[in-house]
Amino acid sequence: MTIIAVATMLAAAPALAQNSPTAPLPARPATAAPAAGEKPAPRAAAAKPAVAVSTPESRSAAALALSHEPTFDEGTAQRIKEAALSYSDIAVRGGWPMIPADAKFAIGVPGPNDDQLRKRLLITGDLAEDKATGPYDEVVAEGVKRFQARHGLAPTGTVTPRTLAALNVPVQQRIKQLEASLERIENMNFSFGQRYAVVNLPAAFAEAVENDHVVRRYRVIVGKTEKPSPTLTAEITSVNLNPTWTVPSSISKTEISAHMRKDPTYLSRMHMEVLDAHDTPIDPHAVDWSGARTPNFTVRQQSGAWNALGAVKIDMPNPYSVYMHDTNQRNLFSDDYRFDSHGCSRVDNVRDLAAWLLQEEMPKWNRAAIDAAIATGQREDIVLPKKVPVAWVYLTAWMTRDQTIQFRNDIYDQDQQLLEATAEEAAFFSQAGNHPLTAHLAQ
Repeated sequence: MTIIAVATMLAAAPALAQNSPTAPLPARPATAAPAAGEKPAPRAAAAKPAVAVSTPESRSAAALALSHEPTFDEGTAQRIKEAALSYSDIAVRGGWPMIPADAKFAIGVPGPNDDQLRKRLLITGDLAEDKATGPYDEVVAEGVKRFQARHGLAPTGTVTPRTLAALNVPVQQRIKQLEASLERIENMNFSFGQRYAVVNLPAAFAEAVENDHVVRRYRVIVGKTEKPSPTLTAEITSVNLNPTWTVPSSISKTEISAHMRKDPTYLSRMHMEVLDAHDTPIDPHAVDWSGARTPNFTVRQQSGAWNALGAVKIDMPNPYSVYMHDTNQRNLFSDDYRFDSHGCSRVDNVRDLAAWLLQEEMPKWNRAAIDAAIATGQREDIVLPKKVPVAWVYLTAWMTRDQTIQFRNDIYDQDQQLLEATAEEAAFFSQAGNHPLTAHLAQ
């Protein structure tokens, strides 16, 4: 379903498709519910399907199958404005019903909250209007799947506690997410090219965009809540195969020092060496590991299967010294909660991303060639003849070109902070305009 235009939208704003004379419906994802009168396809009988092995390739393929619509492109800001207008209209009409926290839903089992759930899904366009009443059934389960997909939840069709919590987020909070996301996007200066890469931190996904379509999508692991990844724009300059890892001084001072105090063999076990200011190795036992002072040395981990960066590092010079890379803990990509790094972005199936970055200018570096070079164990730095723009964005709410409105959790708690800061700034300039000494600030 498509989004209903807000009745009071300015004539200059793009019109939104209308579905109902009484309620605006943000567009549902591409998968449509069965048409009126059409019966859902019968389920095949019993045999249990074989459980597919989760691999980087299969996870990337599944992620790409979600949509080829970019999260971030030149039209993102305008679409977020349209989504905010639509949700504002929902708020004016009273929002959506809250579903009791102890509500239970099972297909074929009537329950007291079935109509509430249907109404909730109907208001946000996840359910067709002609399905507004009745028990929880396959049609409602499909609507729940659509809702889950739009909110970064596993599309199971089962109303889990996390799904119920997302259903009960008030419309006013969703509007705030849209407003905060718009504020951040409008203040980003990013040069979109024919080919560019995007990491959306709250969604924990990376996209490779080519000719306005997502051609690659990968799960990523980004910063912990206490060590958040930054928002930034940069250019990817090179791909490093079998990289070494120079440990940031903050990690050397805290984590490495703590390990060495407990186990003096830690560095050798982790294939790490201590270097002085001239990159000359020094004896680890001569180092003060008390953690009381800022380290006056560098810790470097040799390349290999043990290396924290894995087999691939993607360089993108920026003020935060973060980058995209492989990992030797690939099992973490199977988790839905992927906020576990010190700020860099670990990329699932990163060799595929490396091949995409290199393929246009250096076609000899295809996936097979990259795999073969990594197998040698030798470090190789491949400079891109043409730099690829990359943006790390913080979007907890956005709308894609197919008018699907997406929401994610504000994992770093930045939405409210931004809106409060914006409100304080507006109040300051409002007061400044009335003071003779500061009136020029408001102009």
